[in-house]
Formats: sequence, structure tokens, C-alpha cells
Amino acid sequence: MKPEVLVMAPIYAPVLGQLEQAFSVRRLWEVKHAERYLDEQCGAVRAVVTTGLRGMRASVIDQLPKLELIACFGVPRGTIDRDTVVRRSIAVAYTPDDVTAAVGELAAGMTVSLMRGICESDRFVRGGHWLKGAPGAGTTLVGKVCGIVGLGPIGREAATRLQAFGMTICYHGRHAKPDTPYRYFPDLRSLARAADCLIVSCPETHETRNLVDAQVLEALGPEGYLVNVARGPIVNEEALLAALKDKSIAGAALDVFWSEPRVPEALLAMENVVLLPHIGSSTREVRDERGRKLMASLRAHFARQPLPHRFEV
Repeated sequence: MKPEVLVMAPIYAPVLGQLEQAFSVRRLWEVKHAERYLDEQCGAVRAVVTTGLRGMRASVIDQLPKLELIACFGVPRGTIDRDTVVRRSIAVAYTPDDVTAAVGELAAGMTVSLMRGICESDRFVRGGHWLKGAPGAGTTLVGKVCGIVGLGPIGREAATRLQAFGMTICYHGRHAKPDTPYRYFPDLRSLARAADCLIVSCPETHETRNLVDAQVLEALGPEGYLVNVARGPIVNEEALLAALKDKSIAGAALDVFWSEPRVPEALLAMENVVLLPHIGSSTREVRDERGRKLMASLRAHFARQPLPHRFEV
């Protein structure tokens, strides 16, 4: 018999197809009453496939008495309950990869789309409004200042691409980086005042939650744009919604949200936003690589071989 594998959420379709060929797969996201299903139908599940964002809660792990392996499509960053995994000696596998270029190019693309009004103009044409008049004008990137919050690998990738569009790059972080020619701002509000567009690309930590608050958005100003490719909680939700509603900033492009996949209704109703479903690493190349590593770990585990991509929780 094929080993039973529980898949927690929809993943890249070709990889899901490979899983269903190799294992007896149960799709949890298609079940109406998940808790009851886990109790009644998943007693023989030996492995779980989840995502880095979803992870695995202790309550779910405890409903799977024969669970041996949690295989993560991506990297679990504090989303798998460590104490339960250690207590039950459950192995964890992940798919290490380099997504910096993919997220950096998305940040650049979101900036172009937001400032030039590409998505808004697309809606304008699809809505039949072009027959009635001209669309609003966008803002050119040439000669503008892009402020990057967190000049790590992703921030640098975005900076390189946006420089090619004629933008001047500056940044804020805990420390100045001596290996970069970009101007450093030790104070985030000062960076926001200087920038035409602010890109958030720093990690989410206790210190960075709500880092971009009402004061930062006020400093960005009515002609300034915000792009977030990091994590939703880094930008204060209430302050951003108010700034967009009052047009105290020009617009925002968001690939991440506070309670994703739930997006505030207020955002959905706004025209001065670009909203994406967390696709920073969503390229075929990245997902194919993750799929190969995920399948390698599952096959190794059931063959009683060492995991090629073991994750230490």
C-alpha cells in the first residue's frame, strides 16, 4: 500500500500531481469539517505536506497519531510547533531555495505598475470607460527617489532593477552598509520624506511589526507610494487604510496582508491599490525546484534513508 500523506493546502499543481502518483493523498482544504475529518479519516497518515506560511499547529499534529514527517513546501519560519514536533520525534523537511531575485523583480514590477497606473488602466479598458474619455495619468519613475526599508538581498535586487528605470536609491535599516553606494537614512520618517516610493523588504520581527505607521505614511505624503513585499504586519493596517482612503498617500501595492488570504473589504473597493496574492516566490522555476526537493525528502523518508533537506525546528 502507498503511504498516506495529508496535504494541508493547495500547492503547485504539477507537484500535487507527483504526490498523488507516489502516495495516497488526502486533501484537507477540500474538507468542510476539518477537525472531524482528521479524527475520523486520518489515523493512518504518516506524512503531512504543508507550506511555509501555513505550517502545522500543535492541535493538528496531535490529531495524527502515526505522523512521522512534516514536509514543508517552502521554509517554515516559526510556523511549525516546535515543542510538539520534538516531543513526538517528528522529522521536518523543507525546500531551501533562493527567491531573492524573484521577489526583487516582483517588487520592481509592482512599483512600475503602481506608479504608472497599469492595473488601474487595465480596469479602465475592461470596464468600457475608454469610449467615454481618457484615463488618469501615471507618474514616471525617471528622476524619482526609491526608499527601501531593509536593504537585504531582496532589497538589493529591487534596487538594481529600479535604478535601470532611472530611480535614485536610498535605504533605511538598523545599520549603514559600507558595501553599497546608496544613501543611508538612520531615521525611517526622514527616508519617507525623501522618497517618492517606499518599498518594504525587511524581515518581520518583534521590532519591525507596525514599523511603517501613521507617522511614516504622513511623511511619505500625498504624492508618495508604498510597496510591501515583506510581511503584512510590518505596515500598520489601520494607518494604511486611513491614508489610502484620505489620499494622504498616492497609492499602495501589496503582495502581503495582515490576515491573508483574507483581504480587507476596504482595500478591495479602492482604485489606488495593486493587490497580489503573495506571489513573491511564485515562479515556475522556484516551484519546480521546491517540488523536486519535497519529493526527494518524502521518498527518502519512506525508504528509511536520511532526509536530504532536513529542517531543524
